[in-house]
Amino acid sequence: MIKKYYLRIELLHINMNLFNTNKENKTDLTKNNIIKFYIANGNSTIYDLSQELNLSVPTTTKLVNEMCAEGYVREYGKLETSEGRHPNLYGVNPDSGYFVGVDISHSVVNLGLMDFKGDLVDLQMNVPCCFENTPEALDGLCRVVNEFIEQLSIDKQKILNVHFNIPGRVNPQTGYSYSVFNFSETPLTKVLSDKVGYPVNIDNDSRAMAYGEFMKGCVKGEKNVLFLNVSWGLGMGIVINGRLYNGKSGYAGEFGHVHLFENEVLCHCGKKGCLETEASASAFYRIVTERLKNGESSLLQDKSFTIDDVIDAINSEDVLCIDVVEEIGYKLGEALSALINIFNPELVVIGGSMALTGDYLLQPIKTAIRKYSLNLLIRDTCICLSKLKDKAGVIGACMLGRNRLFDK
Repeated sequence: MIKKYYLRIELLHINMNLFNTNKENKTDLTKNNIIKFYIANGNSTIYDLSQELNLSVPTTTKLVNEMCAEGYVREYGKLETSEGRHPNLYGVNPDSGYFVGVDISHSVVNLGLMDFKGDLVDLQMNVPCCFENTPEALDGLCRVVNEFIEQLSIDKQKILNVHFNIPGRVNPQTGYSYSVFNFSETPLTKVLSDKVGYPVNIDNDSRAMAYGEFMKGCVKGEKNVLFLNVSWGLGMGIVINGRLYNGKSGYAGEFGHVHLFENEVLCHCGKKGCLETEASASAFYRIVTERLKNGESSLLQDKSFTIDDVIDAINSEDVLCIDVVEEIGYKLGEALSALINIFNPELVVIGGSMALTGDYLLQPIKTAIRKYSLNLLIRDTCICLSKLKDKAGVIGACMLGRNRLFDK
């Protein structure tokens, strides 16, 4: 097993040579930029690529031919034109590398494999996994990931990165998680890499969901986007000028821990009165349970319910569930109105497990935003539900894994 691990790492170093570039090596940097261009723009002709990168056509042709031989780029036929010669189209070779995304939820984990072009090759949703802040739970998580990788039908030497979405405070640059799995002085990325046998990156789960939605979801050219993750907790991903905003230490987006209520509900962060205590899936469970104990009736009565049960109850016009979801939506809208006044975003995306309740959550959010935000600001702000839904996190994890190659 040890020999297999080091052989795998050695082969990975060979595969990743293009991305471990020396900043003074102009050729490597240019090749890196060629891949970034193809990722952002799709297939292109040599001429269009040369114009974008300000290179001569002969130089561009030489570099693209070298990258075809190296396996990073491939030819995609000819461009159909009305007259003249049909130029060849080139783009990223999807088989040149793969990325594994691991999205940790409250009691399950979602796992995906994405090729270099950005298409999902394999996906496993809602795999049972105990999420507790213990070394045993971390080992169990890694076993699930290793089992997923073992069943893949690709050349596993081409897996370039495994990216984990971790709830809570995560610093993606240093590789430390400060909310969970912080058991030693060793960065969590190093611990995970040793356990799964591949290079590992980590990031906050809400930020990864925001990136997934930005790259593959409902974002259509907008550059300033807020993504609200309304799940068991409450988090936010922030995109400014087309780039994820991390903050100084990687902790930007802790929207759920803004103090807004004078209640006595203890948040999992250790404080009282956080927005998360009144506007999240955990708040929904608490409020519904309290109201059932006080004698109100619901289809959720006398059962241990899941988010799927909540959605079924709402679709069956369960008055209690609808009422609680609408209350949560209105409180979220009140809080979001302040962020809209501050950031003036083009788009606000509502995602996470509670967003699966659809318009029952979205409409009261919009109502409160219209009431409390400045008219001039909300006129240019669209509020919508996540397009990727429960796949946003795992798609974002794969995308961030690929993106990290170019940040080195």
